[in-house]
Amino acid sequence: MLTPLIVAVFAIGYLCITLEDGLKVNKAAIALLMCVTCWVLFMFGAEEYIPLFHAEAFAQAGESVHRFVTSHILREHLGEVAETLFFLIGAMTVVEIIDTNGGFNFVRDALDTRSKRLLMWKMAFMTFFLSATLDNLTTTIVMIMVLRKLVFDRNDRLIYASLIVIAANAGGAFSPIGDVTTIMLWIKGTVSTAGVIRELFLPSLVAMVVPVFIMQYQIKGQLSAFAQTETEEIISHYQFCSFERKSIFALGVGGLLFVPVFHSFTHLPPFMGMLLVLGVLWTLTELFYRRKKHKDSTMKQRVTSILRKIDMTTILFFLGILLAVATLQETGVLRSFGQWLNEVSNKNHFLVTGVIGCASAVVDNVPLVAGCMGMYEIAPMGDFARDGIFWQLLAYCAGVGGSMLIIGSAAGVVAMGLEKIPFGWYMKKITWIAAVGYFSGIATYYVIRVVLGF
Repeated sequence: MLTPLIVAVFAIGYLCITLEDGLKVNKAAIALLMCVTCWVLFMFGAEEYIPLFHAEAFAQAGESVHRFVTSHILREHLGEVAETLFFLIGAMTVVEIIDTNGGFNFVRDALDTRSKRLLMWKMAFMTFFLSATLDNLTTTIVMIMVLRKLVFDRNDRLIYASLIVIAANAGGAFSPIGDVTTIMLWIKGTVSTAGVIRELFLPSLVAMVVPVFIMQYQIKGQLSAFAQTETEEIISHYQFCSFERKSIFALGVGGLLFVPVFHSFTHLPPFMGMLLVLGVLWTLTELFYRRKKHKDSTMKQRVTSILRKIDMTTILFFLGILLAVATLQETGVLRSFGQWLNEVSNKNHFLVTGVIGCASAVVDNVPLVAGCMGMYEIAPMGDFARDGIFWQLLAYCAGVGGSMLIIGSAAGVVAMGLEKIPFGWYMKKITWIAAVGYFSGIATYYVIRVVLGF
């Protein structure tokens, strides 16, 4: 089989991504090359892989092996990735519309303070709870946009942006709709809404508070008056009046909150709800612009112009990474890795899920969780029952563990693209802090569930 070669290509590609600053090659280009190479190798070995993992579906399709790969396997993965990408594009556009037209001034006012440390605590808690209500990806975009209005120093903003990633992932872990992995577990029925909130809230809170406590000592002093003055000057350039800005903010943020509700009622993928919100908000802003006298001066703030500002580099990087990881899933590498962990750990759930969480910082947590869901069945009782220790730990570890590397979560990838956070800088400055918070949360869960028996 070509499995070792596929793993080697992925490892080399990942190494090149981590060395982006030194190689001077954009990570999106490397991710796309890695993706295509892995799928080419998979296609060469398809005649061996298909009978192992898709025998029944292949027999029913009645197609050639190569046709089956392109028309079923690749399209299925592409569809899953496209859902994430369209959700991301829609969310980024909605947030950009709100921000460009002054909608986030109200959030900025709620966080307004001259103290850098107080701002850090305020921003952490707002991100944490907002992530549980929306999702960690959308929340990261929102908070990064707000951050740009409050902090203008590049070094300080990198620290705040890193904190947003940690807080967003921690907040998403204790909510059934806060992270894509908890959504998967929730829909599968391995965790319940009440169960995941009740058992993971405190560990997730610890995973956020501990890093904030450490990171507050990396910044000192107060925010400069320049930031406040510049923000006031920017406000004067908005084309909309206060009522219109509030309407855009209410519809935009309310629409983001509506996306999970839309999904629950219609059972359509979340990206459909996001596109609905984008369409409604787009229409509203166009109606507002029709009333403006100086239409030429508003062109830069219209959605058609805002769409050109979407960072396609991040989108393509996301596409390459997720499709490359899909080859590891299709070759059985991820499943074998999980089984090996189970044997080596002697079925120690804390060790298994802890390692999975660390692995989710390197590869995408979605296939890791999907692999675990395929390895284990929901039991009537015990650790693998609904809301059992294993499933709760898996939800926590897969969600929070991704914070240990900037490319370990969707929130991190977005923040990396928006703020141009260097991979090496994050690994040197933030990784150990996120790890301390991650293991502190696991220890908190152990005390609550095992020692105290709650």
